[in-house]
Amino acid sequence: MPEHNINILIHLTILALALVIDLAFGEPPEKVHPTVWMGRLIAFFKPKIRSKSPHIEKLNGVLLALFTITAFAIPAHLMISIVQEFFGPIIYIVIATLLLKPTFAVKCMEQYTLPIACAIERGDIETARRLLSNIVRRDPKKLNTQQIISATVESIAESTVDGVTSPLFYYALLGVPGAISFRAINTLDSMVGYKDPEHINIGWFSARLDDLANYIPARLTAILMVAAAWLLSEDWKNSWKILRRDCRKTESPNAGWSMSAMAGALNVRLEKPGHYILGDEIFALSPKHIIRAMKIMKLTVILFTVLVTAPLIILTTATTM
Repeated sequence: MPEHNINILIHLTILALALVIDLAFGEPPEKVHPTVWMGRLIAFFKPKIRSKSPHIEKLNGVLLALFTITAFAIPAHLMISIVQEFFGPIIYIVIATLLLKPTFAVKCMEQYTLPIACAIERGDIETARRLLSNIVRRDPKKLNTQQIISATVESIAESTVDGVTSPLFYYALLGVPGAISFRAINTLDSMVGYKDPEHINIGWFSARLDDLANYIPARLTAILMVAAAWLLSEDWKNSWKILRRDCRKTESPNAGWSMSAMAGALNVRLEKPGHYILGDEIFALSPKHIIRAMKIMKLTVILFTVLVTAPLIILTTATTM
């Protein structure tokens, strides 16, 4: 078999194994989870890069982002390069799979969101609010039942991109270090990419970097989410309509794409009070919409893997030989 075909097979095997591990076992323990380490590194340096000068803080924010990305991507690249060179393809596949898996999460989102649906079904709104705080930034104490469901569905839709399809996209283009680099960028954005006085300077670069990194995957994912809605007998026509109408209504240039496609597919209105309204309220939100949103997310990931990630792996592997 030609060498480039072997390399394609290896990279596809790593992808398949990582997805299987995720769906079967979910996330690794926090003490060995790279994303947790990224968060700790950012948290360690964040107070140390403060300055009375906005310009110096902005420069420090750039340095924080670049240091965090390289601190994880370069060691990963060196590790898998050494393993590939000296230990052969089997060990390489194992190590690369274990490094790739923590960069994305499907089962984890299900584990966080389905208990929210169950809590609402039994009328335990306080538990639903507490569980919601694990996946959204907004204050859940002020949210009613409909707003809790909306926030959960929004999180599922947005996480389809930054939690799964974006890291898979960069794995296809740049290998495991690419996926790890994206996870570092997204972690930086989630920790410092705010516009409040505390983060506006140190987080501006991380926020813009995250916007740029998600730009293409967000749009591809939204289109495939419409296709997933069709395959699941959801309202794909309305999904396409709402996607085109509402995709630019969010402050983020990317989040509105998958969220509006999801709102249209479910025939519901998704709302973050004071920020945006996506979709039309054809049906009132219910816990079942969380379950249906997870089904759409999973199928969208499958479609993205088959139609985007795998072809990109074949193309990039063939062109780099």
